[in-house]
Amino acid sequence: MSTTVAHAASTRRAVFLGVDVGTGSARAGLFDENGKLLGSASSPIQIWKEGDCIEQSSTDIWHSVCAAVKSACSIANVAGEEVTGMGFAATCSLVAVDAEGAPVTVSWSGDSRRNIIVWMDHRAVKQAEKINSSNSPVLQYCGGALSPEMEPPKLLWVKENLQESWSMVFRWMDLSDWLSYRATGDDTRSLCTTVCKWTYLGHAHMQQMNEKDSRDMEACGWDDDFWEEIGLGNLVDGHHAKIGRSVAFPGHPLGSGLTPTAAKARNFVMKN
Repeated sequence: MSTTVAHAASTRRAVFLGVDVGTGSARAGLFDENGKLLGSASSPIQIWKEGDCIEQSSTDIWHSVCAAVKSACSIANVAGEEVTGMGFAATCSLVAVDAEGAPVTVSWSGDSRRNIIVWMDHRAVKQAEKINSSNSPVLQYCGGALSPEMEPPKLLWVKENLQESWSMVFRWMDLSDWLSYRATGDDTRSLCTTVCKWTYLGHAHMQQMNEKDSRDMEACGWDDDFWEEIGLGNLVDGHHAKIGRSVAFPGHPLGSGLTPTAAKARNFVMKN
């Protein structure tokens, strides 16, 4: 899992919100600055299972997150403007959205709600085998082989089986990164998710950061030759726009905090 933090303005006591999206539910917890749990709540998530295909809906998950947050705030007697910062953690599931941020189906059913390939989905076994047979140097940073639960095999499966969806997708995101994007409008990806599930080369990222003596977030850890070799070369276009042009450490502030729309969905009051 991965955590990325977005900060909002604080007016009274400092309260921090943690959101954890698992396979079956979204959980929200509120904590004071000493780490004391003030209140928590959960909300169920819909899931579709058909053979090796396991899918979810980003719209449904967002609604569940908002419901859990509202309930947790009520239980903890915390006002929205008291929340100083928040972070997301989620399963390593693959989310597909178009240029407007709307869901793009990854399902044989064609149901546009079903735009998430869940972490434990195993439809991409053959694609994983194909990628592993390439013997790419990148694989040495993934234990020598990719699992069908990782994102490159799933991406290749969509390209080979759902051409219309493939052409419609503007952003492919890990679920925790999508949640941060949905909340802040910033599509910076987490170093955790990209290294663990996407073959992003963290050591290359760290080397550039050290050379520049900064926390520059330019995504320099993608191996373009790897993506070309496995048949997904178009994902390097636009400085890797579809899979992540910028990558940040977990805990790095994103954007300007919650967007007004996201704040309203959670009953948060934002200050300029």
